[in-house]
Amino acid sequence: MGGGGAGGSVKDVKSKVELDGLRQSGAPVILHFWASWCEPSKHMDQVFSHLSTDFPNSHFLRVEAEEQPEISEEYSVSAVPSFVFFKDGKVVDKLEGADPSSLANKVAKVAGSINPGEAAAPASLGMAAGPTVLETVQDLAKVNGTSQTGNQVQAGFDDKLKKRLQQLIDSHQVMLFMKGTPEEPKCGFSRKVVDVLKNEKVKFGTFDILSDNEVREGLKKFSNWPTFPQLYCKGELLGGCDIVISMHESGELKEVFRDHGVDIVGSEPGTGGTSEPTGLSANLNSRLQSLINSSPVMLFMKGKPDEPKCGFSHKVVEILKQEKVDFKSFDILTDDDVRQGLKVYSNWSSYPQLYIKGELIGGSDIVLEMQKSGDLQKILTEKGILKKETLEDRLRSLISSSPVMLFMKGTPDAPRCGFSSKVVNALKEEGVNFGSFDILTDDEVRQGLKVFSNWPTFPQLYYKGELIGGCDIVLELRNNGELKATLSE
Repeated sequence: MGGGGAGGSVKDVKSKVELDGLRQSGAPVILHFWASWCEPSKHMDQVFSHLSTDFPNSHFLRVEAEEQPEISEEYSVSAVPSFVFFKDGKVVDKLEGADPSSLANKVAKVAGSINPGEAAAPASLGMAAGPTVLETVQDLAKVNGTSQTGNQVQAGFDDKLKKRLQQLIDSHQVMLFMKGTPEEPKCGFSRKVVDVLKNEKVKFGTFDILSDNEVREGLKKFSNWPTFPQLYCKGELLGGCDIVISMHESGELKEVFRDHGVDIVGSEPGTGGTSEPTGLSANLNSRLQSLINSSPVMLFMKGKPDEPKCGFSHKVVEILKQEKVDFKSFDILTDDDVRQGLKVYSNWSSYPQLYIKGELIGGSDIVLEMQKSGDLQKILTEKGILKKETLEDRLRSLISSSPVMLFMKGTPDAPRCGFSSKVVNALKEEGVNFGSFDILTDDEVRQGLKVFSNWPTFPQLYYKGELIGGCDIVLELRNNGELKATLSE
């Protein structure tokens, strides 16, 4: 793929000097770091090429990341595909991963209008480069099992259901399809999105997908988005929990709502928030506060930890024991005043209820979700309830989590560098079962392991807690017929 830079083509950059010259040309520059062995890179390259045609007044440049380490290191590129955006010679944005929608939107922001006098695509549009982008997103969806095309891919159900779903999506400017209700979320992810929307102070409607299986399953096909919650703005899918939180933290969500004229919550009492406790006597209110704060970790449950009277209470007790947390409990079956009063006080109608340092965490579903995601351990550590694990303790635990343990870039099914890919293939060819850790997901582990092992690069392969080595050593062991024997001694 060649060409002369601006004018609707992609140029392969062969040196840092060449790149520096193009950066100073005055035109916007979009730089694609890719690798020929990486399938998502190839998909994104199609999107990149199409965008270069849509934005002919910008430079679209490609860099083979592993062949140009000087350029890759300068822009802290550690995985492919990655994109760096320049304006007036300066870096203004970055994108890592195969996300065609985000790439199109970021290009539109940096490069401006496709045609003079036309506005650039808004951040929430989800598409800025036409049918080729959509086809590529669909290809990526087949590879990844997910998609970010919103409700543009619609198939497999009748017009009646499609019409109903569209009516629901359009029923509010901001519409959230969630598990449960804002007052009683039935999963931690739904709760997080509700909290974000309340923080953004926008008016929003909701639909409990647990109450209607037809809507629940239909919306997955209609939106081509397999999980919940799903957040829509003016009929356009923004995404699920992780994307909404990311947009909120970056300020992009506020921009989307502002650009679309979304109504902001007024000052009328109770709008958009959780209602304050009402109808409780001063004595009961004081007693509930005292009970909640009687222990740093307090569980209101049915029965006692040794004799739970319901499966949900039993589940939370087991989770707290697994996390090795000291906690107190109160059997709400023994005191109806507490049982009924706490529902009002906490605005939470079911049991068990878990509190940490006086703050309601939620019921069994939310506690379980938080444990799986690591959020429970994080909040227990932040509140000083669990002793913070040292980095060395954590690294030893990770290294010993599997007899054969590979620290790599990406995952075995989707390596993010050629060296990691080679080691994975070598282990698979030898029929070796192994665990893995994606060091791109945790910079603390990534940097700490270099010091811990006195080995500065990745991948790193360990056997029974001992470092075997990196890519070259693993390949040498395989070529000598010693790899399988080394990993089974």
